Amino acid sequence: MPAQDYDSQLLESVSVRRRRIRDALLFGGQRGRRTVDERVGKVVAGVVIAAVLCAGCVGWSFVSHRLVGKLGGTVPTTAPAGGARSVGEVPGRVRGVGVGAGGSQGTTPVWLG
Repeated sequence: MPAQDYDSQLLESVSVRRRRIRDALLFGGQRGRRTVDERVGKVVAGVVIAAVLCAGCVGWSFVSHRLVGKLGGTVPTTAPAGGARSVGEVPGRVRGVGVGAGGSQGTTPVWLG
C-alpha cells in the first residue's frame, strides 16, 4: 500500500507543477490578471451564446413563415386590442354607402342604430 500512496503523491505533484508552470508561462508575475481574464472570457462566451440563440430564433421564424406561405396557409397577424378603429371613423356609420354620383362627394352617410 505505501507504494501506491507514493505513486499517487508523485502524480499529483507532477500535475500541480505542470499547472504552475503553465500559469507562469501564460500570466507571468501578474497572478491577479488571471481572474480578470477568466471573467472577460466568460462574458464574451455569454454574448456569443446569446447572439447564436437570437440568430436561431430569427432563422426559425423566417423558415416557419416561408413554409406557411408555401403550403398555402395564411400567416396569422395580430389585430389591435379593443377593436380599434381607424382615425376619423365614427361608430355606427358605414362609409361609401349612400345616394349620390359615386366617390366621396354627394354621398349621404348611412347611420346605423
